[in-house]
Amino acid sequence: MAYIKFKELSKYFDFKKEIDEDDLPGYTKEYVSSKESIIGSYKNSKDYVVFTDKRMILFDRDALGVAYKKIHMFPYTSISSSAINFKHGKVELLFSFDSGYQLHINFIEMNHLKKEKLKVIYKKMMNTKI
Repeated sequence: MAYIKFKELSKYFDFKKEIDEDDLPGYTKEYVSSKESIIGSYKNSKDYVVFTDKRMILFDRDALGVAYKKIHMFPYTSISSSAINFKHGKVELLFSFDSGYQLHINFIEMNHLKKEKLKVIYKKMMNTKI
């Protein structure tokens, strides 16, 4: 039996705006368990990312929002390595998962306070693994 690894997640996402839990679309909240708490959420023109205390949920929609919607769920325990990069006006989160997949998420137009919020989220994510 042959096994071929599918490497779809080696792509980039750019998020611009933090949003409150109350402002998330209903379909995003359907994927958050009653045993989880949302610690942060972000959006761009078409995609959302929700960080809970247990996992990251990524909602990947096509440009028009009608052809497809993919929902990726990443338990923090499946992250094998990660990095956070602080750049001028930008924060990058880089993840490698136990499966070999990689994910690169950019947060753009970030001031100091927004960067600090992402730093707190990142620390909570990585402390979940310990």
